[in-house]
Amino acid sequence: MKLVIDGVSKQYKGNVWALRDFSLELEPGVLALVGPNGAGKSTLMRILATITQATEGSVTWTGANGRAPVDIARSPDELRAVLGYLPQDFGVYPNLNAVEFLEYMAALKGLDARAAKVRIGELLQVVNLFDVRKRPLGGYSGGMKQRLGIAQALLNDPQLLIVDEPTAGLDPEARVRFRNLLSDLAGQRIVLLSTHIISDAEATATEIALIHAGRLLRHGAPEHLLQAVEGLVWQWVIPSAELSAAKQQYLISSTARRSDGVHLRVVGSTPPSPDARAVLPTLEDAYLHFIAAANGSQHRANGQ
Repeated sequence: MKLVIDGVSKQYKGNVWALRDFSLELEPGVLALVGPNGAGKSTLMRILATITQATEGSVTWTGANGRAPVDIARSPDELRAVLGYLPQDFGVYPNLNAVEFLEYMAALKGLDARAAKVRIGELLQVVNLFDVRKRPLGGYSGGMKQRLGIAQALLNDPQLLIVDEPTAGLDPEARVRFRNLLSDLAGQRIVLLSTHIISDAEATATEIALIHAGRLLRHGAPEHLLQAVEGLVWQWVIPSAELSAAKQQYLISSTARRSDGVHLRVVGSTPPSPDARAVLPTLEDAYLHFIAAANGSQHRANGQ
């Protein structure tokens, strides 16, 4: 199976372009779409989920059934039949319990009631909600609601699972549980995870696509992104009094206060000081490097 995004652009009123000439191929595995808020992630998700249409370009889907690729704008039902979608603003009916809610969602998806009942029981076990399946959803925590959201997205055993900012607002423990769940679900399906949280991408993704201002910056396996910034990350210790000036002058990915001063990770082509030492990069370092480079190119193009 394969999802091919070819030159997709999306324009909104006021000549606002949320996506510009975005191209990407997705195959089974977990692809993390990473970028800052407003980068165009949710717009792309809505296009792939057949909720909105692109202004330019096309998206084609080749399912596991061996049929020829189909344009999802012209034949959306072909993809919808094998699609699972958890939007960023996923909501629940507070007076329903988990079983009632999933039965309702299964009916909306047109699933057979008897088969859906069996599937719901299985999914509640998978997302670890079986023991609270009769509790009204109004009493669920944020993490429990997100896991229920994954359950509804999996009702039709989708070949393509789209999850938009699933861990936003979750506490660290709930985020770890959710990331582990996504990794377990990959198997022989395409999982597309949209996030601005680098640790989520690092923990779950087999491939990462960086998006900025509606454009694809980089795409590849995490180790390939890391290789691209080797030799560009520096560990530097400075007094606390110099931190503010350092932040103005250098691209800093992290700070940690210690007894001997503030330990900085600085991303740049040259060391910030003769006593700075090169260290192995993290995905956070790589992300900041590519975003900063894109911002610099944009400023130069605008004459700033």
